[in-house]
Amino acid sequence: MISRIVFSGSGGQGIITAAILFAEAAVYYEGLEATQTQSYGPEARGGSARSDVIIASNPIGFPKVIEPNILVALSQEAYDKYAWIVRPGGVILIDSYGVKSRKTTHARQAEMDFTRAVLKQLNTSIGVNIAVIGALAGIVNFMRIESLQKVVEQRFDERYRDTNIRALFLGYELAKIQSEKRNFIFF
Repeated sequence: MISRIVFSGSGGQGIITAAILFAEAAVYYEGLEATQTQSYGPEARGGSARSDVIIASNPIGFPKVIEPNILVALSQEAYDKYAWIVRPGGVILIDSYGVKSRKTTHARQAEMDFTRAVLKQLNTSIGVNIAVIGALAGIVNFMRIESLQKVVEQRFDERYRDTNIRALFLGYELAKIQSEKRNFIFF
């Protein structure tokens, strides 16, 4: 088993944190191998951000993702820049709040309104990135939501822990609804 994921968006959206948490959960609680690399523009906020995560059942030889199975796009710039690199049959996971998708023939697109759902349910924008990894747990067969919950509980102090746990499960439920509605069969 090997899964190549590109998390992409704008600086300040928590892209790097989401990728790190996802990789940590795979290693610490799923018994898998993982690598995580990151790159971002010179701006602290608003510039582009990308993080590559490879998760595998065997050792990983090269940490950079060339053709991801999954692309997470939380900004229009990220979608426009990376949608074309997804391998045929892959999935593009889009925050429909800030991203307008285009028709592609090579990848399935899963549009979920993470930002609006988090704002409505939690009355804050904190946790949109965590909702995304919750959704990923809902669409892949190698990550349990409980593994992500453990990592989130360890990473965040008590001021933000509950909000992020709620965001995690909100994203998970969004993915379950999406997959039932569209009859997606994910990895």
